[in-house]
Amino acid sequence: MAGSNDVLQGTLDLLILRTLKSGELHGYGITGRIQRVSEDALRVEEGSLYPALHRLEQRGWIRSEWKMSETNRRARFYSLTAAGRKQLLQEEEKWARLTAAVAKVLQFA
Repeated sequence: MAGSNDVLQGTLDLLILRTLKSGELHGYGITGRIQRVSEDALRVEEGSLYPALHRLEQRGWIRSEWKMSETNRRARFYSLTAAGRKQLLQEEEKWARLTAAVAKVLQFA
């Protein structure tokens, strides 16, 4: 992640899990969807994405398998596991608490 469009540290797991909620994607698809949905406000660089995907897979929150991509190339596709769906709910709750707390500080500080 580089530049002013960086994803806040600690939110990448949430963004990946939420992106995969709608279905399996390869790494480039994940970054593209995050960038597209955020209207180019967020950009995830490969150097951050792939270590995060590996970490999430090690935790059992996502799984991967090799398939052919839409460009007829072999790519690793990632999908959410049942444990990942549970974790996504927890991450969304944590994010809601964090953003509410930041909003309070901005309002009253």
